[in-house]
Order: sequence, then C-alpha cells, then structure tokens
Amino acid sequence: MFKTFRIQKFDFALTALVIALNVIGVFAIASAEPDLVHREQLGMAVSLAFMLAVSLADYHKILKFYWILYALNLAVLLAVILIGSTGGGAQRWVNIGGVRFQPSETAKIILILFFAQFIMKHKDKMKTFPMIAACLLLITAPFVLVFKQPDLSTSVMIFIIFCAIMFVAGISWKLIVGLLVAAVPAAVILFNMVLQEGQTILSSYQQGRILAWLHPERYENDLAYQTMNSIMAIGSGQLLGKGYNTNEISSLLNSGYISESQTDFIFTVIGEEFGFLGSVSVVILITLISLSCLRIARNAPDIQGKIIATGMAAWIGFQGFMNIGVATGILPNTGIPLPFVSYGLTSLISLYAGIGFVLNVNMQSGRRLQTEDTLSFIEKRW
Repeated sequence: MFKTFRIQKFDFALTALVIALNVIGVFAIASAEPDLVHREQLGMAVSLAFMLAVSLADYHKILKFYWILYALNLAVLLAVILIGSTGGGAQRWVNIGGVRFQPSETAKIILILFFAQFIMKHKDKMKTFPMIAACLLLITAPFVLVFKQPDLSTSVMIFIIFCAIMFVAGISWKLIVGLLVAAVPAAVILFNMVLQEGQTILSSYQQGRILAWLHPERYENDLAYQTMNSIMAIGSGQLLGKGYNTNEISSLLNSGYISESQTDFIFTVIGEEFGFLGSVSVVILITLISLSCLRIARNAPDIQGKIIATGMAAWIGFQGFMNIGVATGILPNTGIPLPFVSYGLTSLISLYAGIGFVLNVNMQSGRRLQTEDTLSFIEKRW
C-alpha cells in the first residue's frame, strides 16, 4: 500500500499553509478556552502524523474499499441516531470504545473518497440521467442521516461538496443550467415555507436561527445574542486588535459575552484579539489552501485524484466562508466549525486526512506526466 516518492514531489507549500492556519487556531483556542489547548496540540500532532502516513500511501489501493467505506459511514451515522450522545440540543456524537467522535465530520472525507472511485468506475456514463440519479440516491442516505441529527449546516456542506464533485465528473452544462433554473425558484419557495408558523421542514430552533438572522433586533436578547456580540467584538478589534489573551475590561470574550468561542465563533476571538490584519490572514490562508487543492486537481493523474482534490477545496473553502459568514452576520447561525481553526478533534483529523490524500495525488501526478512524455517520444520516433 505504501509507496516510495521523491521528496521533491511533496507539496511543502500546502503543508506550511495548513500548519500556519492550525497554529493560529491553537493560539485562539488557548485564549478562548485554556483547558482545551493541550488536547488541541495533541490532536494537531496526531493529525500531522496521520496526514504524512496517508500522503505516502497509494490512494488507488485505498479506494478499492470504497463500498466498505460507504457502508461503514452509513452504519456509524445511523448509530448516532440510535445510540448517539446529545449536546447543545443536537444528537451528533457517538462513543465507541471510550472514544467520542462526530461521524458527520468523517462522513465528508469518506464520501469524497467513495465518489472518487464510484465515478471512475462509471466515468463513461456520467452524462446519462440514470447514473446521475444513482449518484443522487447514494448521497441522499448520508444527507438525510446527518440532517436528522439535526445538523442542517453539515448536511448542506455535504451537498455542496457533492455538487463540486459532480461538476468535476463532467456532467452536461445543459443539465447544470437546467437544474439552476429549477433550483433557484424552488429554493425561494422553500425558504418562504420554512418561515411559516407550524412548518415541519425544520426544527423550531433551526427556524428560530433563520428568523434571528433576518430580524436580529427582535431577537437580540436570545437567538441573535451570539451573532450581535460577535459582530461587536470583531469590530472592536479594529486594525491590530486588543492583543493576544488580553485582560482588557472591554473584551467581550473575557466578559463572557461570546459563547462557543472555541468552536463556532473562534473567528470572533481572532477578530477581537488580532484585529483586521489577523482576520484577513485567516481568510487569505483558507483561500490559498483551497486554491492549492484546485491546482493539484488540475494536474491530477486521473479522475479519482481530481475529485479528491476538488472535494477538499470545496470543503475547506465553502465551510470557511460559512463559518466566517456566521461570525460576521452574513449568514444565519449554523454551528459549523472553521477548518483547522475551531476546536474539534474529529474535524481536525478528518481535514488533515483529506490534505494527506491531496498531497498523495500531487506526488503521483508526475507518473502521468512521465507516461505522456514517453508516449510522445515513441510517437516522434515512429
């Protein structure tokens, strides 16, 4: 399974970007919740080792077990519904052998790997309606299981990753345009439906978050409390921030006005303590990591590699935008972590594993180029 690669093929730039973003997260967590920083540091060390191990493996051999991965993913997600532990009003965790983890986070990387192999097996049929319907059916099961936890934000994130994968798979532009024409008015109708009293599409607390986003002044003392305090804290950081782990009496973090500051609202901590420059640095790092994954996808040796790298780019880029959008009031409160920054060991290990696969794809891209060069040489000789 493990292969020997030349060190020149290892993408040190992408690795450095990921580590830099994670280090910012460690410092922010140390300020937000000091009791958790040692676990985060340990999680970073374990995740780095796991990433390196994955990057040295041949992803083609791992993908051979794609149906086993898919079945295991569904089984664990189902276990969350049946025997999962509850926290914050949602049932999203499961304990196995004394280890508590969040299967909805591991589902993202597993689904990327699954569809990478599944689409490769049926790449000649990807423009046909039956194959697209099959892909939609396969994503529906994990989507529903995550949605039922309830976890609307992660289920939406899974669907976004799926859309990016299907785009790379080469589905027809006519179909994409047709779906958009149908999806936009459908989304508007659905949005209006979930705002009605007595609706059963979303849970009451999910509907409340949307209403609080639309009318924050009405919910400033309850549902919009976190977001409004987050906006004030980020704004108070101004250009350079109030200083790391500041003891200023004006700090909203130190005053206890920012809840979930180590997870969902970690960007608020960065904005208040490191200011505009610190916030922009996080945005730039997330953007560069996503673009690096897309660059690797463009040079990937096969469709599996393209899907893996594109899936990771969509995951990190869109999820980063969603988290920052919540902290700044652009989006409703979704409860989704900031990649490589928020506290959460399951998310961290899953993200590092995904980057490991992207590095793996990059290190094998030279094999296709060498083959193409050889074929070109033979053609010229003949």
